[in-house]
Amino acid sequence: MDINLDYYKIFYFVGKFQSISKAAEQLSISQPAVSQSIKQLESAIEAPLFIRTSKGVRFTSEGEVLFSYVKRGYESIILGENKVKEMLNLQYGEIRIGASDMTLQFYLLPILEKFHELYPKIKVTVTNGPTPETLNFLQEGKIDFGVVSSPVTIKQGIKRNEVKEIEDIFVAGSKFSYLKNQILEYKQLEKLPIICLEGNTSTRTYVDSYLWSKNVVLNPEFELATSEIIVQFALRNLGVASVVRDFARKYLEREELIELKFSETIPKRNFCIVTDDNNPLSSAAQKFIDMIVI
Repeated sequence: MDINLDYYKIFYFVGKFQSISKAAEQLSISQPAVSQSIKQLESAIEAPLFIRTSKGVRFTSEGEVLFSYVKRGYESIILGENKVKEMLNLQYGEIRIGASDMTLQFYLLPILEKFHELYPKIKVTVTNGPTPETLNFLQEGKIDFGVVSSPVTIKQGIKRNEVKEIEDIFVAGSKFSYLKNQILEYKQLEKLPIICLEGNTSTRTYVDSYLWSKNVVLNPEFELATSEIIVQFALRNLGVASVVRDFARKYLEREELIELKFSETIPKRNFCIVTDDNNPLSSAAQKFIDMIVI
C-alpha cells in the first residue's frame, strides 16, 4: 500500500488535538486541506478513522488502533530529528580516535582537555595502537580519524595532514657518559647494546630505514612495547635507546640521560591527522579536527 506519508502526519495532529481546526492551525494549512487528507487516508486504508462531534472529532475503533502506531512512529521521528540537531550543535555525539601512546601523550592530551571543556556532552573514545593498526581501524570504519606518526603508507581514499614535527634521537644513561662529547658515526651503534620499539611501529620502521640507508643494521638487545618503558631501561643503563625526543626531554634536562651526537642527524618527521574519504566525519569529529588543523 503506497500512501502519502503527509497524510499520516496530518492524521497524527488531528488525533492529537481531536480537532481539524487545531490541526490545521498547527500545520499552517487550511481546514479543507486537512479534511481532504483525512478522507484520502480513509479511502486508502478502507476504514473510517474519525467521527465528527459538536466539539471536534473522536476516533473510530480503527482510528484509535492506527493512531497508537502512528503516534509512536511520528514521535520517534521527531526525537531523531532533535538528536540530530543536538549533534549538529555539539550537545550530543561521540568521537572515536585512533592514537599511539606517543601521539596521545605529547600531542592529543591538551587538545582533548580543551575540547572536553568546550563540549562536555560529547563522548570521546580513544583506541590505542601503533600507526599500522590505526590505519587499519580507520579503513574498517572503527574510528573517525587517527593521529599517527610518519612514515604513513597512504592508501586510496586516505588523507594525511601534518600537524607537529618530531625528532628521533639516541639516548643513554650514566654508564655511557664517555660518549657524551663525541661526534659518532651510526656504524658505531652496531657495537652497542640497543633498546628500541618493536618492529610493527612507524617509529621503528623509520629509524631502521634511515640506518639501512647508511649501511647500518641494528640487532637490539631489547625490543619493547612503549617508548616510556624504553626510557626506563635506558635510565637503568641497560643500553642505548632509540626514542622520540619528547619522551626523553625531561631526563635530558635533568642530565639523567645523555643524548648521543652523530655526524648526521636523522631527518625530522611528523605527527599526522589521517581521515578516510569513505567515512564522513560527524559534526563533533570535524570540530575536533578544526581545533587541531588551524
